[in-house]
Amino acid sequence: MSLLLLENFASAWNAHDVEALLNLVTDDCIFESASGSDVHGHRTVGKMALRQAFPAAWQKWPDARWLDACHWVSGHRGVSEWTFTGTDKDGNLTEVRGVDLFEIENGLIARKDTYRKNRTP
Repeated sequence: MSLLLLENFASAWNAHDVEALLNLVTDDCIFESASGSDVHGHRTVGKMALRQAFPAAWQKWPDARWLDACHWVSGHRGVSEWTFTGTDKDGNLTEVRGVDLFEIENGLIARKDTYRKNRTP
C-alpha cells in the first residue's frame, strides 16, 4: 500500500494538484526542501502551510514535471528517485536528478525530505 502512496504522490505533483497532495499527508506533515538557509533546507510544517508551499514549484516552473520515477518502501520509510524538468518564466530550463526521503505513518506521508543535484552552468 505504501508504494501506491508514493506513486499517487508523484502523480499529484505532475498534475499540479495541491488538494490531491494534501490528501496524502498527515495534518502535521513536515516538508524539508532541497534548499534554504537552514541545514535541512527550508522546513514547512502542517497542511495549512503546505497548501502554500507545494505550489511554489509550479509557480517558478509552470511546466514542472518529475519524470523517470522509481519508488521503494521498507517499513515506515520510503524513497523516490526522479528527474525534475521545468522551464521558468524567462525560458531557462532546469533538469536535475533528485531523491525524496519519506516517513510514513498510518498510510500517509508524515515527512518529505528532498535532495537534488546542483548543476553548474
